[in-house]
Amino acid sequence: MCTGRIDLAFVLRAFEKGADGVFIAGCRLNECNYTTQGNFYALSMVQLCKKILEEVGIDPARIRIELLSGAEGNRFSDLVNDFSQSIRALGPLGASERVDEAELACRLEAISKLVPYIKVEKREKLQVRLESAAAYEGLYSGDEIHRLLHEVASYYIDPEKCQACAVCAKRCPVEAIDGAKNRVHVIDQDKCIKCGRCFEVCPPLFGAVQRLSGRPVPPPLSDDRRTIVRKKRKETS
Repeated sequence: MCTGRIDLAFVLRAFEKGADGVFIAGCRLNECNYTTQGNFYALSMVQLCKKILEEVGIDPARIRIELLSGAEGNRFSDLVNDFSQSIRALGPLGASERVDEAELACRLEAISKLVPYIKVEKREKLQVRLESAAAYEGLYSGDEIHRLLHEVASYYIDPEKCQACAVCAKRCPVEAIDGAKNRVHVIDQDKCIKCGRCFEVCPPLFGAVQRLSGRPVPPPLSDDRRTIVRKKRKETS
């Protein structure tokens, strides 16, 4: 398949499942077999992944991307052998990083949950097309990724504005929004993946979904209060 189909989530999942390294091989730039030029996306995604791994304490050398043609069998073999030797030198995932297995799993799980949010926040850079593979190496900075992962926005539905229209609940990709007819909707913060879809689709007339950054999410109303608030609003109107 085209390297443009290789999602950040796939790479993180490989490490979560115990892979010690991830090697991605694709077409040369401007020689895409599918005319989608997905290898530009793959180059950007890999550089983003390297910075994310570095931020969570994993050696970025554990992921590599190489671009070559299908006629370069010998070169492909050499590249894979070289990468394999590099990974053997690093040892099992977590060894060179001096991070125990449980802690490593916790870090990777936390990052994996943020993939949709990361892709939304970095969608412009993920689509950028630079002149060479080397040009992508400085596309993301360490400070940029630190802010990305430590200033994550949360989403909250204001019970005073929610009209229980269910638009946000229907568009949530992970069913993190609990709500029904005549009941104020609530976002389950443990399920929420921070993609911002609810914020984007909430009708502007209501403006019930709020994007919160730098402050805690208010506690949700109890089940009884959610129904009462909605009923009172109907009586008032």
